[in-house]
Amino acid sequence: MCQLDEYLQHLRRASEDYRAKTGCEREQELQASVSKVTQHYKDYYTIKWALAHEDVLAFFCPIWISPLENVYSWVTRWKPSAVFKLGNSIRTNGVPSLSLVELTQEHMRKIETLRVKRRLEEEKVEREMEKQDVVVDRKMAELVRLVVRVKNGEEVRQVERLVQVALKGVMAGLEKVMKAVDCVRLKTLKGVLDVLSPLQCVVFLAGIGILRILLRQWGKKKSLNI
Repeated sequence: MCQLDEYLQHLRRASEDYRAKTGCEREQELQASVSKVTQHYKDYYTIKWALAHEDVLAFFCPIWISPLENVYSWVTRWKPSAVFKLGNSIRTNGVPSLSLVELTQEHMRKIETLRVKRRLEEEKVEREMEKQDVVVDRKMAELVRLVVRVKNGEEVRQVERLVQVALKGVMAGLEKVMKAVDCVRLKTLKGVLDVLSPLQCVVFLAGIGILRILLRQWGKKKSLNI
């Protein structure tokens, strides 16, 4: 979270310095700030996928986030459609210390088209998760029947091997779903940023950072009060 706070401060400074720069100079600086933060997201998911290959369950049951953060989590992270709700909130209510340039009707049309596409992808992921649940239930039922019939050491070893095979298949399925969701998240973020101007991108990314930091702080306070 320290790195996120660092990026947030960087975005805030870029926004505050906007009026002090010349047209071309300030656009380049804002774009550099946006590129730096988006690269952070790409690096995060690259590392996440590498770690998930070793232990994907750690991301489905993370011990490093608070119960409050877990409530807002969807398949190991934020729900893509939440980006559109946040963007609308920033547009209508504003973000402390930042001012979002007014979105045009063309901006809104493109973002709405993107929102509909991402919602369809979310529904596809949810169907895949349902399929995974069915697969897990079926494999567990098969293993239970085998365990009930175990009579000697040889059969115990056979069941243990079958358990390992079944779990490996389940983990591979979860890893596949997680990567698919993360790709939707990255596409959603890129899609919104492609619509916005550099200044709007800075404000938008700052809004995401503020939300994540506040959610983490509220979650910690809640946990301490329990």
